[in-house]
Amino acid sequence: MKNETKRPGESPEFDERANEDGYFANKEHELIEDMRLKFQKAKAARRDAKMATCPKCSGKFQKYPLLGCIVERCETCEGIWLNKGELDAILRQQARGPLALFLDRCFGKNQTPKTH
Repeated sequence: MKNETKRPGESPEFDERANEDGYFANKEHELIEDMRLKFQKAKAARRDAKMATCPKCSGKFQKYPLLGCIVERCETCEGIWLNKGELDAILRQQARGPLALFLDRCFGKNQTPKTH
């Protein structure tokens, strides 16, 4: 038998399988991250679909501008649903009076004039 001890001055032979475990661990980590991202996207899509349906009748929402806010109105039961803070904004806008509403409609940056 040949003496196979490695001496400090000799260059070690490259073992092709030395990095195999690290390679497959990295590939598995990448696959897990891809699966996690797909799961998070699917979860967000389900949440968005759930939020886009009426809690009363399961109808679909359509968005409408109302006094500077965007409100959701159900196509089926015609219920109007507000997000947090929208009622306060609508009441504040309404309390400003008709002249302020007219000026906002004429000179407002957010709203475009409606032509029929």
